[in-house]
Amino acid sequence: MAHFAFDQVGRLPAPEDNVAIATKRLEAGTTIGVGGGTFTLVHTAMEGHRFALRPIAAGEMLLSWGLPFGKAIRAVVPGEYICNRKMLESLGVRNLDFALPKEPNFEDHMLRHELNERTFRPGRQVPPADRPRAFMGFRRGPGRGVGTRNFVVVMGTASPANGYARALAERFRDAPARFPHVDGVVAVTHTEGAGIGQPNNLDFVLRTLAGFMVNPNVAAVLAVDTGTEAIGNAVLRSFMGEAGYPLAQVPHAFLTLSADFSTELARGEAIVRAWLPQADACARAEEPAAFLNLGLQCGGSDAFSGVSGNPLAGWVARELVRNGGMANLAETDELIGAEPYILGNVRDLETARRFLEKIDVFRERAAWHGHSAEGNPSGGNNYRGLYNIALKSIGAARKKAPDVRLDYVIDYGERMTRPGYYFMDSPGNDLESVAGQVAAGANMIVFTTGNGSITNFPFVPTIKVVTTTPRFNMLAHEMDVNAGRYQDGTPMDALGQETFDLMLEIGSGRRCLGEKAGHSQVSIWRNWQQRDAGNIAAILNAPRPAGRALLVRRDDAPRATFRGIRTAQGFAGDQVGLIVPTSICSGMVARQIAERLNAERPGPGGAQDVSRYVALVHTEGCGAAGGYSEELYLRTLLGHLAHPLVRKGLLLEHGCEKTHNDAVRHYLQEHGLDPRRFGWASVQMDGGLERVGAKVRAWFAQALAAEPGAEQQDVGLEFLGLGLTAAGDVPQAAARALGRLAQDVVSAGGAVVVPENSTLLKSPDFRQTVLLAPEEVHATLAYGQPAPERGFHVMECPTDHMVEALTGLGATGVQVMLAHVAGPTLQAHPMIPLIQASADARTIKRFGKDLDLRLEAGSPDDLARALLEQVTAVASRRSTPKLFGQGNTDFQLTRGYLGLSL
Repeated sequence: MAHFAFDQVGRLPAPEDNVAIATKRLEAGTTIGVGGGTFTLVHTAMEGHRFALRPIAAGEMLLSWGLPFGKAIRAVVPGEYICNRKMLESLGVRNLDFALPKEPNFEDHMLRHELNERTFRPGRQVPPADRPRAFMGFRRGPGRGVGTRNFVVVMGTASPANGYARALAERFRDAPARFPHVDGVVAVTHTEGAGIGQPNNLDFVLRTLAGFMVNPNVAAVLAVDTGTEAIGNAVLRSFMGEAGYPLAQVPHAFLTLSADFSTELARGEAIVRAWLPQADACARAEEPAAFLNLGLQCGGSDAFSGVSGNPLAGWVARELVRNGGMANLAETDELIGAEPYILGNVRDLETARRFLEKIDVFRERAAWHGHSAEGNPSGGNNYRGLYNIALKSIGAARKKAPDVRLDYVIDYGERMTRPGYYFMDSPGNDLESVAGQVAAGANMIVFTTGNGSITNFPFVPTIKVVTTTPRFNMLAHEMDVNAGRYQDGTPMDALGQETFDLMLEIGSGRRCLGEKAGHSQVSIWRNWQQRDAGNIAAILNAPRPAGRALLVRRDDAPRATFRGIRTAQGFAGDQVGLIVPTSICSGMVARQIAERLNAERPGPGGAQDVSRYVALVHTEGCGAAGGYSEELYLRTLLGHLAHPLVRKGLLLEHGCEKTHNDAVRHYLQEHGLDPRRFGWASVQMDGGLERVGAKVRAWFAQALAAEPGAEQQDVGLEFLGLGLTAAGDVPQAAARALGRLAQDVVSAGGAVVVPENSTLLKSPDFRQTVLLAPEEVHATLAYGQPAPERGFHVMECPTDHMVEALTGLGATGVQVMLAHVAGPTLQAHPMIPLIQASADARTIKRFGKDLDLRLEAGSPDDLARALLEQVTAVASRRSTPKLFGQGNTDFQLTRGYLGLSL
């Protein structure tokens, strides 16, 4: 077997450490020489994983960077692979080519840090720079500072405006070509603010939206709502006035969508178009580096994040503080275990107390949902050598250099107002954390990554720093800085100065690689549903729906048909190519690939014919609690993959998420689906955006070419799955008509699925028309569960968010959805057409051009016939629902009652 000197294959972060990091994969049986002796590796250690460097007694602490991250549960000999239970479980679902140890040799051991107030001493900040630096920025009005970019922003105040914001921003794709000082018109969309009642994250969302509007990188902003949200324009405007945000210094408008989609797009376009000359008149000028506000982030962390990437970010932050700027450290749960390091240099006792208070509150919130804040590391983190939150935190904390003083502790999205080094309360979910930092005033982000996270914010440039040279070489088109050069011998001071200079260049207008790729994402700290732990057991132990359809009042089946395409599951009205991102971080990439596939798609006819390609972009799969909410996510994902409308489906992982491709393969196999049915691709492991895009396009071409030609014929309603729901009150005649429609489809042998919380089920007229036992309505399907039998089903719906309800409904296998709306129209599902009808006079007057059916007059039977004709026309692709056809769509998975950000 191979023999190496320790320095060739290992790294010791601190001299007192008793475990070392493998800097390359080391096979079992490898011998390593150190200190005049040798030892042999008992098991294979992957790059970034740890092995014992010296004997460790049972009960002794395991140390990295001189801080404990676990306790040995038995004696450990030099050369033994270090592993806890979570690591063995996480690696167990990977397709490894070597044997893992059968049992762990250490357990996590993390105690709450106790602050010794008696011995506390205030720290000192690093001295100011002798010659402060400068950059070229956009000076804003009083209280706003200086921007590194000049964007016009279209912002959905709440998620029901997402489709509108994207469609409006798309109309200005060519703005930079016509207005050279304008960086672009961008949409800012997110998941929050909808639903009924005040959300638990109200303050977080308001601070974030308000901070977005006054961020120095924003030249002008249009805030958009529908007028019905829990968090809308009126609430936001009032909050900003009371809190003293300098809104008057920003060209802005608040727009409530009160007419049809095309009319409102024209209205929004006129507002934005009038701002562009004004924004273009603002030119860059030399400004002190003190006006740079730096958000420090990490994502896809690995064992070397604390060795190279985070210390480099800490060096840059130190230099910025010396120049009078502001640096912002975040991710509360990713500092658990590193409290002694963070508080080694702090401004005063109150700041230290406030820091520890944020950790305590985070822990309490996690406990309300049956989780531990220490459960943060993702499967990707584990795979790359981070065993638990303590080890992850010890490395993450290196974004603060030891001699930099922690000056301020602020709430999520709270504005930074004075120079210095900040800690901001936020979850370890990096994108949710970035949103809070941008709201706090960050006009630059330095984002360290071990696996190669490709994220970028829509209007704040993100400098991505990768931790190792091999990973940088794999993703050179996506990564801005190779911190791995430090491990290769480049001094940290030289690398830090080079990176600081790059930051000034990017702040002055040079585009970072994420900007060049057109890649951006936004996610605000998501709402949580629990305020105590009282009902956790009831939620977890609730009986699962049996999948048995409710009994329906059957009648003579109508002689209706639709044009169906033969599939392995019977007949479907359409066939699409589906790309499912396994997490938020691959979502934008999936959308870009789908757009290119649609642009290049050959004309209809032949074996390769699919009507379109769809990417189901969402915010889940990483940075959130597992268990209950992860089960909701995976079940919904599976339901869409196996949907009868999907001719071919592919899963696209980012590469470092919790629900990576191997985890999804494992889940599919557990639920009886052959993973070989689907395509698989990885943004990181396939080499970045261009390479993974080429791989996905080639897979679809090959997979579809191997398919037989699509056989079409007229088929009966027994092959139809219909999703039925309502938003707002349903008048009596419409309720009876919708009931008759459901009765007709079920009587013909089809399936109808209604979300449990739909107002349709509150209508006695609907229930009595459809059901034999109208007072005994209960859920027959879990959220996102494919219906196991035809008939009338009610789907569990642990959310009051309409898009989340439609997303779950789509996974049940319905091929067409129909909603009665009383109020603003709905954002459609991106894959499954949504017909929108109304019998409400005010809705018809305001939104009539967007409705597919007006149910103003006629008997319930006449209206039911009209509804059925529309459903079969859409199922046959003879008709396209209006808003679905205009692209006013959204897709979002619920986290249910126990989900929360970690």
